[in-house]
Amino acid sequence: MHEPDWDDLKVFLAVSRGGSLAAAARALQVNHSTVLRRLNKLEDDLGTRLFARDLAGYAMTPAGELLAGQLDGVGELIEAAQRQLAGRDAELSGPLRVTTTDTLAYGLLMPVLANFRLRHPRIELQVVINNSFLSLTRREADVAIRPAAEPPEHLVGRRAGRLQTAPYAARAYLERMDAPPEAHWPGHAWVVPDESLSHLAQARWAIANVPADRCAVRADSLVAMAQAVRYGMGAGMLLCMLGDADDSLVRLAEPDPALDTPVWLLTHPDLRHSGRVRALNDFVMEALRQSPWVLAD
Repeated sequence: MHEPDWDDLKVFLAVSRGGSLAAAARALQVNHSTVLRRLNKLEDDLGTRLFARDLAGYAMTPAGELLAGQLDGVGELIEAAQRQLAGRDAELSGPLRVTTTDTLAYGLLMPVLANFRLRHPRIELQVVINNSFLSLTRREADVAIRPAAEPPEHLVGRRAGRLQTAPYAARAYLERMDAPPEAHWPGHAWVVPDESLSHLAQARWAIANVPADRCAVRADSLVAMAQAVRYGMGAGMLLCMLGDADDSLVRLAEPDPALDTPVWLLTHPDLRHSGRVRALNDFVMEALRQSPWVLAD
């Protein structure tokens, strides 16, 4: 005998109350075949007949009457608890953990999250900065907003668009070094990603285009790279949302589409129907689609 699940027991109760498969299907708002399949499964799991089928409808057997007595009131209690929990979630209150990278937090998301809090002041945002994917299966975060070519397979979500990348240098650096104000790769000192960011397109570009003796700084953060470029330590392949927002920097060439980085909003499948998660994802998605820094796919 297998342990029955609640959905099958709900079908049993609906048939016992309605006296037929059709009445149960109407009460549960499912089709006739679903009721029949679940009822047959429940009887198989319990190893006994719960109803006698005849022309008049479905009459409970002694085993069915015993089960109905054991379940008396249980359905109402469970449905009431489900309504209370759904209502609590619909209030959009409580903690919501969001993980993202330092780059997106600094360059793009903080104003968006601030506006989200204004709309939903009862939600407590917990922002986790991490440049690698956290394990959402262990609830280290509820929502991940991340740049990634391919997100992990165990997460579900939507792609918001793409971030562009171009080479930049500080005006002061170009004047001091008498360096060419264009993308003349060997003529510049370079700020490049370190090995921890080797998965990024910027890192692969640096390996292919920057001579080893021209690498002045290696950093494990795109924000740190932008700061190093700002202070004249060399040219760097930066996200345009960081480079264009800084008046002290000069763009040396147009963005390379090969370096575009997709941005994803992701969550664990078990959380995708949470009211708080849906509200945040919808709000952030709309904000990113209106952002000048995020190109539509």
